[in-house]
Amino acid sequence: MWPSSYEAVEPLDLEEFLLSQLRSGDLAVMQELGDFPEDDLKVEQVEKECRTVRHSVPEDGLELDPHVRDCVKSYIQPWLLVSRRCQGDGWSAYSEREGLHKLLRKQTFESDVEPDNTQKPVKSPTLEGLSNDSGRTLTSSDFNLRCLTPDRRVEGLLAFSSHEELDRINQEARYGNRHPELFALYPPADEEDAVEIRPVPDCPKEHTGDRILVRCQAIKFEIDIEPVFATMALYDLKEKKKISENFYFDLNSEHLKNILKPHTPHVDQSTLARSAIFSITYPSPDIYLVIKIEKVLQQGEIGDCADPYMTLRECDSVKNKDKLEKLRGQAETFCQRLGRYRMPFAWATVNIMEVISTATLERDVTDSDSLKGGKSSSMERRAQFPRRNSERFNTIDDQFCNVSAFKPATITISTIFKQEGDRLSDEDLLKFLSEIKKTSTPQRRVKTISGSIKLDMSPIHDTPLACLSTELIPLIPVAEKNIRPIKEVLEFPSSEVYVPHNIYRNLLYVYPQRLNFVNRLTSARNISIKMQFMSGEDPGCSLPVIFGKSSGPEFLQEVHTAVTYHNKSPDFYEEVKLALPARLTERHHLLFTFNHISCQQKQNQSGSCETLIGYSWLPIVNNDRLQTGQFCLPIVLERLPVNYSLHTPEKLPPQNPPVKWMEGHKGIFNLEIQAVSSVHTQDNHLERFFTLCHALEGGATFPLRVREEKIPENKLEHELKLSIISLASSRLEPLVLFLHLVLDKLFTLIMQPMVIAGQTANLAQIAFESVVSIVNGLHNSQELIRDQQGRNSLLATYLYWVFRLPDPPRDMQNADSGSIPSAESRYSTMGRATATTVGSMLLLQSRIRSSSNPDIPAPHSSAEDAEVKSILCAQGHNNPGSRMSTIVDLNNHQNSTGSTRPSNRKQFHEELALQMVVSTGVCRENAYKYAWFFFELLVKSMAQHVSHLEKDSVPRRGRFSDRFKDDITTIVSVVTAEIGAILVKQHKEVEQAEKVNISLAFFLYDLLSLMDRGFVFQLVKNYCNQMSAKNLSMPTLISMRLEFLRILCSHEHYLNLSLFFSSPGSAPASPCPSISSQTSSSCSFQEQQRILGLFELSQEFKQQHYLTGLLLTELSAALDMESEGGKVQRKAINAIYSLLCSHDLDNRCVKQEVRAKVAALYLSLVGIIIDSTNYLDFTVSDTRGGKNKPGGTEDDLENVPPINQSVAMAIAGNPFNTLGRNALVSMASMQGKSVATLAADTSRHLLACFLWVMKNADRSLIQRWTVDMPHSQLNKLLELLTICVSCFEYGGKQSSDKVSTQALQKSQQAKLQLEEALLGGMGARGEMMKRVGGGIDRTMGHRENLRWRKDLTQWRQTNDKQDKTKAELDQEAIISGNLATEANLIVLDLLETIVQAVPLAECKDSVVGGVLRVLLHSLTCNQSSTFLSHTFSSLRALVVKFGDLMFEEEAEQCADLCQKVLQYCSSPVDENRSQACATLYLIMRYSYSNASNFSRVKMQVTMSLASLVGKSSDFQEEYLRRSLRTILAYAEEDTEMQNTQLPSQVDELLRNLNSILSDTVKMREFQEDPEMLMDLMYRIAKGYQTSPDLRLTWLQNMAEKHNNRKCYTESAMCLVHAAALVAEYLSMLEDHKYLPIGSVTFQNISTNVLEESAVSDDILSPDEDGVCSGRYFTESGLVGLLEQAAELFSNGSLFETVNEVYKIIIPVLEAHRDFRKLSSTHDKLKRAFDNILLKGHKRMFGTYFRVGFYGAKFGDLDEREFIYKEPGITHLPEISHRLENFYSQCFGEETLVMIKDSTPVDRKQLNPSKAYIQITFVEPFFDDYEMKDRLTNFEKNFNLRRFMYTTPFTKSGRPRGELYEQYKRKTILTTMHAFPYIKTRINVIQKEEFDLTPIEVAIEDMQKKTRELAVATHREQPDAKMLQMLLQGSVGATVNQGPLEVAQVFLNEIPADPKLFRHHNKLRLCFKEFIMRCGEAVEKNKNLITFDQKEYQQELKKNYNRLRENLRPMLERKIPELYKPIIRPRLENRDSFKRLSFRRVQEENS
Repeated sequence: MWPSSYEAVEPLDLEEFLLSQLRSGDLAVMQELGDFPEDDLKVEQVEKECRTVRHSVPEDGLELDPHVRDCVKSYIQPWLLVSRRCQGDGWSAYSEREGLHKLLRKQTFESDVEPDNTQKPVKSPTLEGLSNDSGRTLTSSDFNLRCLTPDRRVEGLLAFSSHEELDRINQEARYGNRHPELFALYPPADEEDAVEIRPVPDCPKEHTGDRILVRCQAIKFEIDIEPVFATMALYDLKEKKKISENFYFDLNSEHLKNILKPHTPHVDQSTLARSAIFSITYPSPDIYLVIKIEKVLQQGEIGDCADPYMTLRECDSVKNKDKLEKLRGQAETFCQRLGRYRMPFAWATVNIMEVISTATLERDVTDSDSLKGGKSSSMERRAQFPRRNSERFNTIDDQFCNVSAFKPATITISTIFKQEGDRLSDEDLLKFLSEIKKTSTPQRRVKTISGSIKLDMSPIHDTPLACLSTELIPLIPVAEKNIRPIKEVLEFPSSEVYVPHNIYRNLLYVYPQRLNFVNRLTSARNISIKMQFMSGEDPGCSLPVIFGKSSGPEFLQEVHTAVTYHNKSPDFYEEVKLALPARLTERHHLLFTFNHISCQQKQNQSGSCETLIGYSWLPIVNNDRLQTGQFCLPIVLERLPVNYSLHTPEKLPPQNPPVKWMEGHKGIFNLEIQAVSSVHTQDNHLERFFTLCHALEGGATFPLRVREEKIPENKLEHELKLSIISLASSRLEPLVLFLHLVLDKLFTLIMQPMVIAGQTANLAQIAFESVVSIVNGLHNSQELIRDQQGRNSLLATYLYWVFRLPDPPRDMQNADSGSIPSAESRYSTMGRATATTVGSMLLLQSRIRSSSNPDIPAPHSSAEDAEVKSILCAQGHNNPGSRMSTIVDLNNHQNSTGSTRPSNRKQFHEELALQMVVSTGVCRENAYKYAWFFFELLVKSMAQHVSHLEKDSVPRRGRFSDRFKDDITTIVSVVTAEIGAILVKQHKEVEQAEKVNISLAFFLYDLLSLMDRGFVFQLVKNYCNQMSAKNLSMPTLISMRLEFLRILCSHEHYLNLSLFFSSPGSAPASPCPSISSQTSSSCSFQEQQRILGLFELSQEFKQQHYLTGLLLTELSAALDMESEGGKVQRKAINAIYSLLCSHDLDNRCVKQEVRAKVAALYLSLVGIIIDSTNYLDFTVSDTRGGKNKPGGTEDDLENVPPINQSVAMAIAGNPFNTLGRNALVSMASMQGKSVATLAADTSRHLLACFLWVMKNADRSLIQRWTVDMPHSQLNKLLELLTICVSCFEYGGKQSSDKVSTQALQKSQQAKLQLEEALLGGMGARGEMMKRVGGGIDRTMGHRENLRWRKDLTQWRQTNDKQDKTKAELDQEAIISGNLATEANLIVLDLLETIVQAVPLAECKDSVVGGVLRVLLHSLTCNQSSTFLSHTFSSLRALVVKFGDLMFEEEAEQCADLCQKVLQYCSSPVDENRSQACATLYLIMRYSYSNASNFSRVKMQVTMSLASLVGKSSDFQEEYLRRSLRTILAYAEEDTEMQNTQLPSQVDELLRNLNSILSDTVKMREFQEDPEMLMDLMYRIAKGYQTSPDLRLTWLQNMAEKHNNRKCYTESAMCLVHAAALVAEYLSMLEDHKYLPIGSVTFQNISTNVLEESAVSDDILSPDEDGVCSGRYFTESGLVGLLEQAAELFSNGSLFETVNEVYKIIIPVLEAHRDFRKLSSTHDKLKRAFDNILLKGHKRMFGTYFRVGFYGAKFGDLDEREFIYKEPGITHLPEISHRLENFYSQCFGEETLVMIKDSTPVDRKQLNPSKAYIQITFVEPFFDDYEMKDRLTNFEKNFNLRRFMYTTPFTKSGRPRGELYEQYKRKTILTTMHAFPYIKTRINVIQKEEFDLTPIEVAIEDMQKKTRELAVATHREQPDAKMLQMLLQGSVGATVNQGPLEVAQVFLNEIPADPKLFRHHNKLRLCFKEFIMRCGEAVEKNKNLITFDQKEYQQELKKNYNRLRENLRPMLERKIPELYKPIIRPRLENRDSFKRLSFRRVQEENS
């Protein structure tokens, strides 16, 4: 099925090779790249970053229970990272790309040079200078050259002694100042294929949402009489939930605070905060900040107490002074007495989301700094926190999402509501808020208190100074001075947050809600609850763990709720926050004391204001479980019973004396308790699991109590297993919160055989299965995000940061001595060491048994069936249960693996691999589905294992046991089988297969750093072959293998792994191919074969360079394959490309010899690329600086030019497809293979790879290769170079803002991707990434739950134009300019290498020709001066070395050369110009030695100049003149040539050129007037009638000009004329039947062509030297011209002419037996005929106008008339406007007059000082006899010479009058040539006029009307609207001058004058036909109308009948004289009468 070459070969044994076969030289090179360090992977500990100044840990000195201890340890132990030492060596160069443009030289490109646009005034266009066109000769020079100063000459043009020296000088110049790294200049690839990027998971952090700082500036009321206290919290109205804890603050003055002194013993700094930081995870539009205000309790309802605030004002002080004083006094009294109690007073709210969104909207658009801050954009951050992807995220408007980027805002709240005593609860508050949301005020008129609250809000990114965490621990950065603190407020997210716990937090919130005393007849009315957290029943046991409020102590022992005056069933809104002790006992409880507070002091009462009502309590733990949720407690009266705290109040056992309960033990006190704890799981499954695990670790007493049940020791194993199994079914949120701990425990269980009741319990398998199901559950959860490789990010984070090997079980013998080092001491530790000792383990039996269970059933036969079985059989363990971890006897120290340590201890990686191998069923399926997790787990545990070995004594091979290797082999094999199975069966799961494939690749990638590398290569081989054996489609297979290999090749030691140092870096020492030693023959044949072999993928290459071989095999398979859309090819090419990119920018590969070796590794890539030239697409740089390219872009292919260089080459029989970017005729068709061409950017990548290899490979080696390669191969190589030139052409500054392949950095994104790619996978990359800024994940820019797929490219930004500043564009232009220069110079180096080897080659001429072709092609492209100067040097060297060969064999190329060089002679860049002059002079000098060569060069130069001048619009003739002068200077200064004729010959040639230049000056004047310009060019061409070459050139120039103006037909005509000219000369030379007989053959195409036969053979003999030697004067030239003409005709829609053109071509092709061309010709003909059928009558051919010029100002245009041909639909105003604009610029607006009518112009009435233009629309005119031949639309529009226009007039002089006096004059004009011609305006040479009488005018009108009606009625698809319009105009009742009126005027009576009889009769017959057509039309309309037009139809019918009746008498009256000769008139009459009446009967019936 596959070619055998596709099989993966057997790899070398790498370790063996490195030990035995290294040559010393290789070793040195290898060490350049950093030999593999043995400890390639470094295991290190990294201290956790802590936000607070100290870790949040439980208070010291407590004996913690095991679970809390584990939690705390897990929260503070350092991260354990495995990183690669050499990671990213190759990458740092990429980060330096930022400043790259500063280091580069700016390259000069002509297209970027701003031409000095000095606008020359438009001269009045006269043709006087050209009127004597017959007398022009070529020598008349209007301008003396010698008065110019020449340019600087090129130094040492002829100063070289030998050719070798010349080459050496050139080479030194070329190699100076080059940029070493090609790829640094190359834009990074779109890295959607960059599978080797393994994102580093974010470091686990404590979760925070978007953070907002709220600072309270002021709370002001109208009167300020007492202290007030405020609380602030957030509520989410949508979720009906409080979403933050309370923040307490007050702004009381010192004076007011002093009043309360007695009640506050001391004030802690932390309670003085006035600013809080709130966190919002789920922004929603309805988040309200609520501020509640309290004051000290005083007598009276809230309303009474608030009254003064509503009525009094400080400012009316005189009036109220006494009242205020009184109130102040009262307030002071109450404060002293009741200072510890508060009462509700007021509240206020603000929707903070509205504030944020308005602040965001106001943001200045440019102010994006904060967005760049990295952390800020909330969409980015959302990616980092797996949050709930709930529906509500989708409904939020974008503006709300941006909580982290709004402008700081100040809010003043002026509406403060009074609290209502009966509506204090949170439910009431939420109701108020929803009312406010609807109407902006609460519904029930709530009273407001006048006052204001002022807040500042701002987003927070970095923690400000002096912050306190929610546990009141200071945060970093700490403030030096004692400044007012800011508090972080804990968030209660509105829905789950899936972020594992990361710090120790243990808080409890108590919410008393409601008391119900209604039924009790007591005096208790002002009720306050005192709350305490008790550790025992003694009153002294209350703990100071309650967080204080503002301006008081930090922690309190008790707290009182606010009092509602005289309310027996008060609501409470208090939130009491407690710090829970780490160790809770049964004695801990909450105690509530209910008191009545008396506000008035009674006389007889002395002290206390409290009266006890009763107590209630709540034990805080119940069965070891924290109590949370809603409770309703009964209240006990009088006193608390003994030992009450052991029971809940509801279940208190009967006491003695009996307890008194309020309301008979009913629950009357409602409260809620919530915990925020990272210790208490609050989930049954987890709690049970942890409890049982800890029981195993020892210290537990049996029977064990878990919740309500008791577990005896013998049941422990069973229960533990159950709890392990049920782990996966616990709720997702707690599972995620405690994920790290759960996994750690499970891994410990896998490792540790547990001894339970004296039996060893086997838990490994069940623990493994549990891990698998948790992994599966997390991946399948919709709530959690994955990274782009489908890895669940929580798991990835765990593996990368958290996982460490479980501590080994301690053996008996070393338990006493404690000789096992603690886990921490084994790793290098960064930062401070925290060697917290681990709690003692349960001591186990000394004999350790395997933890794999022998009783597992054999695998049930499932779909993965036989293959897996066979894999297992092959490994020799068919029954998975038969495997045991065999243990070597303790005294047998030397075990088989050669390890120096007794391996009696089980290794985690071995156990894990074993479990993977023996798993079955669903567990197996999932383990392999999420194999990435287990792979990374294996790698991390192996790395830790290796880090413990003594490196020196354990060789790499001995690190792992053979059994483990077998397991790995099995696992890899099974995973591969899985991938294959998915791909074959389930096509929906392809994505899954891709992900597994990638994770497998990463696994092997990691193993390369850990295991025996030969072994890993074997695994790679097995993988490749196993994949091939699957029945997969080729694209899928290649794509899978490619991604796999791409990852392996991104290994940082890839080069050493590929043994690059053993590649042949240079050519053998046998004869060096220098030009002097002509010893090519002595190179042995074997040697030659060996060198050629280096460039092919051979078996031994694949073996030795294993990974490289595999990758190149994939590439060549991909290129050979027919693929849909080229996806696979793109993948393959991008893989190679990114690999070379990483070598190029690798700091280890700086030295040239290392680079040469690396390049040698890829020589076979060159072979592959050369073979694939057929598929390359190089339409790449069509973004050219076309506009200001000097000398015209003569092959700018955007606008298919008539003839261009490359087509010309093709015509001239060019073996290379150098057809530029337009038409690469692929050779694939010859190979009989249909090939998808590659996309442009992909081809570009491939070519960049090719250039890189060529740049870095050893030069002598390349040279030997080019000498030895077969000729066809060399041709392909040269073709490839041509493609490179086109592909890397500079796009110009203008285009760098297009999103083109030139665009440099696709975006920041792509850059980060690439850095990532080059870093290759994971590693301790923190440092590096800091340099680049930002983590990796951010680059992915995930949406919430985006399942990453390769084809989802959300994270690739395009670089839109607006993204870039001018500076960035300039930088890009600099870089892309340097890239273009470097790429082209590499091509030039290679060409020189080829040419210098020419003397050794057999067929030197064709090689020189080929090289010359590529050089010429590179001159066609947009090149920098640097490159041009080297190219011109090379060209000069070619002329010097192979002059004669070039001038004789390559005549056509020389013509091209002349043209290119001349073009650069007119360059505005001085450097280019001086190089070009030197080159042109050398060409003349070296061709002079042979007379015929010299005359040919002269002719070529002359033609080139003519063509240059004609085509280019912005051609700088002053530069060219200066160049001509410089060439003259060379000739005069050339001492060797002084005695020859050369100087005078050069002089004569330059004078000729100068005179041609003068024509252009004239052309320059008419630049704006295309018609005048074409006339001028036409005359120049006519002037060259005696010089066919130049005439041909000018015809082509005209064609080009027409083409640019989109006049395709005229352009084609120019080429037809040119072809006729060629045909004339060919028929003079030779007489072939199949050739056209001169221009006569062409007259079917156009009658005008006969002009070309004007030159007879007596004027010119065609064989005279240098004449007609141009490439077009050949048969293929003729065909080429005609083919282009046909193409243009077809563009111009003249498809009929295409046929005529091909009639001339076909005989020539038939004679040449060119069947391929014939086939494509007939194809084109078919297309032309199809187009005629398709577009037949829809084509618009042209519109014609007569334009007359009158006035002396027009010079020789005066009184001349022209017919202008304009495009299809041109209206008179358009052409009128165009001419008016142009001529009013010439003469001034006041001088020019446009004559608006078409009456004849009378010269006498014109003002002589003005200029007049008259424009009339004309139509082609044909006599009746002509109409017989001109049937089709095309024929009526082709070969037109006569045109007509009509002028209405009356005898009275007015143009229009009544019907009877309306005459019409028809004017017929005849032109000099037929349209279409080679220009768009032609002189009128004849004018005829005739007049029509009124009745004739009427006849014409009626005929026209009748014709229109007939056409409209009989159309295939009738148009109802059109028909009704015509009917309306024909039968409508109100038509002015309608048919009826015409009939009444002309037919009412028979005319008196017999001359008018015939007219009268003709008109009568016209009317008869007209009325018949009307009838038909009315009937037709009846079928077309819709129902609603019925009335309209009846109206039409009525009008028609009326018209017919009115006309009948006139139509039936005949003129008797005319009908005399007709026989039996009566009969006829009767007949027609019958018909008529019959018709009427029908109508009446209908």
